Amino acid sequence: MTGGTGFVGGTLVRHATMRGHPVRALARRAQPAQARVEWVDGALDRPEALARLVECAVAVIHVAGAIHAPDRAGFAAANIDGTRAMIDAARAAGVRRFVHVSSLAAREPDLSDYGWSKAESEAVVRASGLDWTIVRPPAVYGPGDRETLELFRMARRGLMLLPPPGRLSVIEVSDLSRFLLTLAGTQEGIGQLFEPDDGHEQGWSHRSFAEAIGAAVGRERALYVTVSPALMRLGARLDTLVRGRDAKLTPDRARFYAHPDWVAHARPPADMWRPHIETHAGLRATAVAYRAAGWL
Repeated sequence: MTGGTGFVGGTLVRHATMRGHPVRALARRAQPAQARVEWVDGALDRPEALARLVECAVAVIHVAGAIHAPDRAGFAAANIDGTRAMIDAARAAGVRRFVHVSSLAAREPDLSDYGWSKAESEAVVRASGLDWTIVRPPAVYGPGDRETLELFRMARRGLMLLPPPGRLSVIEVSDLSRFLLTLAGTQEGIGQLFEPDDGHEQGWSHRSFAEAIGAAVGRERALYVTVSPALMRLGARLDTLVRGRDAKLTPDRARFYAHPDWVAHARPPADMWRPHIETHAGLRATAVAYRAAGWL
């Protein structure tokens, strides 16, 4: 698998080994020894490392990709070229099963460079000739995630800034990992696209999800402020000006956040997979883990 040192990938590695699966995972830097895990030194732009990664594999789960990049070229290099390189390696090694982790953002490729790059990566996968399945996760949360950490910090302070009115789906990282492992070990779902989520019908409004995070950190009352698209764009320009390439709220992400519909629609059939973690309980467990780590 790729992305094994990241938030989703790290959880996936742990769950795979708990099930007794041997794992070969790509890493840019040396990693601590782990039972049943062989770390392969390399990156998506190093074909010789990818050849070692997929040697004798029965399936590839491609998780790695960029959610932050300074420009379209950066997203293209990580998400399109990186996916193409993994497909080339899998084909050369005779590995047929290929599970590709995309994003709901691919539904709106004209909205952001990130979404465009994910949509293009899906096109590469569809044309690969492999036994592929594409998974578009919604917002992923859980212990160890730094992307949603700021939402928990805002909730703890009692002031939450919300995007313009809209709805979103979410999934806890362990549930997503279980689904990816299920796909890798079966022929079901070949040639299909799935959007797994927490099973919450019609997703969550931005306000209801913010309130759920507030409850998770023990803040039952908070001030919720909806930020207009214009103000989000201004904030993105300021963040980019101050933090440069390290900016979290870029103009690209501001357009993404302002979109009103990030609800999962193409759910997996219930006889294939269903979520186990109820979201309020998952958010509470995430808050506990943040506190234990000293992040919250």
